[in-house]
Amino acid sequence: MINLRIEPTAKTPLIFCNAETGIILLEGRSIPENSAEYFQPVYDWIDDYVNTPNAKTDFQVKLEYFNTSSSKCILNVLKKLENLHGSGKSSVEIHWFFEEDDEDMQEAGQDFDVIISIPFKMISINQFEKN
Repeated sequence: MINLRIEPTAKTPLIFCNAETGIILLEGRSIPENSAEYFQPVYDWIDDYVNTPNAKTDFQVKLEYFNTSSSKCILNVLKKLENLHGSGKSSVEIHWFFEEDDEDMQEAGQDFDVIISIPFKMISINQFEKN
């Protein structure tokens, strides 16, 4: 299976989906003009990935900001991963990173955690620990 890599811009996040490692990374800012269109390749990739997934899937969310339409797209990704987790084909975990003083990102992760039945790990990072 081919990996998916979408390079970041000022308005869109880095997206990297690696079938071999099972890591799906979303990093940066997500305020695209058309979130549904932007995330469509991710949906398509996950739809293919669930046929032969890695034994462990790790969705890493390292966003500094996302808009409401991106929130809906992230929820769609989480629901696809929830179905994968429920199938027993792959153990799925969510790693939600947020800066220690960013209560909005922390609360967003907590809100998703309540909605989705996948193990969530909330990871507070100090802004000086970032690369």
